[in-house]
Amino acid sequence: MNADPAPTVFVVDDDPSIRRALTRVIQSVGLATETYPGAQQFLDAYQPARPGCLVLDIRMPHLDGLELQALLDRQGIEIPIIFITGHGDVRTSVRAMKLGAVDFLQKPFSDQDLLEAIKRALARDADLRQVRAVRNEIALRFERLTPREREVFALVTIGKMNKEIAAQLGASEKTIKVHRGRVMEKMQAESLAELVRLAQAGGLDLTKDQ
Repeated sequence: MNADPAPTVFVVDDDPSIRRALTRVIQSVGLATETYPGAQQFLDAYQPARPGCLVLDIRMPHLDGLELQALLDRQGIEIPIIFITGHGDVRTSVRAMKLGAVDFLQKPFSDQDLLEAIKRALARDADLRQVRAVRNEIALRFERLTPREREVFALVTIGKMNKEIAAQLGASEKTIKVHRGRVMEKMQAESLAELVRLAQAGGLDLTKDQ
C-alpha cells in the first residue's frame, strides 16, 4: 500500500522577497513549499488531491486573497488557508475567518506564529481528507445496494421494526429480513448501531428512500 504523499505548503504572494522569506522559514522545519506570484498561477497549477495548506496574501493585483478564497469555496476545494497581510482590519479578518480561514496573521509576524498556524492548517487538512476518505468508502458500499435495500436501510436506521417495514413496503416480514441481512452485509455493519453510525459518517441522505 502506497503511503500518502507528504503535505506541501503553498505560498501565494505578489512580493518575491516575502515569498523567499516565507519559503526559508517553512523549509527550515522540513516542510515542502511551492510559491506563486498570484492567485491565478496557483489556480492553474493546484491539484486538490495534493495534501497541504495555503499561505495567502490578502492584497494582490487582479485576484486578491479573499476572492481566491471565495472561488475555492464555490468549487468545493477545502484547502485550509492562512492569510497574511500588512493591511489587516477587523472586518477583513472576520470575513476571512467566516469563510473558513485557519488563521489571519498581520505583518510583521514571528516565524513561530507562522509555523504554529501552518501546523494547525496541516492538521485540519489531514482531518478533512480522512473524513472524505471515510465518506467515499461508505458511498461505494451504499452504491452496491439495490433500490429496495436502500428503502429498507432508510427505515431500519430510523428505528422501524421488520414488521413495520414489511407493512409500509407491502412485502412479507421474511422478505424484509432477507433485505436487511443484505444491507448489513453490503454495508459491512455488525449491528444496527454501527449501521446508523455509517449512515451518519457517510452523510447519506436517506430521506428520499423513506
